[in-house]
Amino acid sequence: MARSISYVTGSQLLSIKSRPNIAIIDVRDDERSYDGHIAGSLHFASDTFSDKISNLVQQVKGKDTLVFHCALSQGDSNEVLGAEYMRCNFGKSRNKDEGVVRFDDQEIQIVRGPTCARRLVNYLEEMKEDTGIKNIMVLERGFNGWEASGRPVCRCTDVPCKAESA
Repeated sequence: MARSISYVTGSQLLSIKSRPNIAIIDVRDDERSYDGHIAGSLHFASDTFSDKISNLVQQVKGKDTLVFHCALSQGDSNEVLGAEYMRCNFGKSRNKDEGVVRFDDQEIQIVRGPTCARRLVNYLEEMKEDTGIKNIMVLERGFNGWEASGRPVCRCTDVPCKAESA
């Protein structure tokens, strides 16, 4: 079954995030520890996401909707995936700090939320078994937009975050 990725606004996420069928997946790397996070979110850092994707699937059993975010969560996931494919398979340069891939003298912005969401879609399609995951979403404007809009931010250091997702 081909899955698509949709976007959800911060307002939409705020109204649905306390539902028991939703998991919020934070794919930021080190900045989660000092910038805070959305309460109740799971942390699967983008730099190790592919290696831990099966752990994610196990950890979200019983959830049918996953919402991914990074700092910005913008960019077309197909463009992102294409740029990542070029980097991984043809050794084109990527500046991780800037989140940019250079290919044929063109810079393409890489944003971790859509990239990891697309990696999960591909993984689930290869698995060919029903995990119960029906909806894969990306938070528009990411954590930065969430926080800038005055939405609640948790600053706990618990792994996983035990704060209520409401």
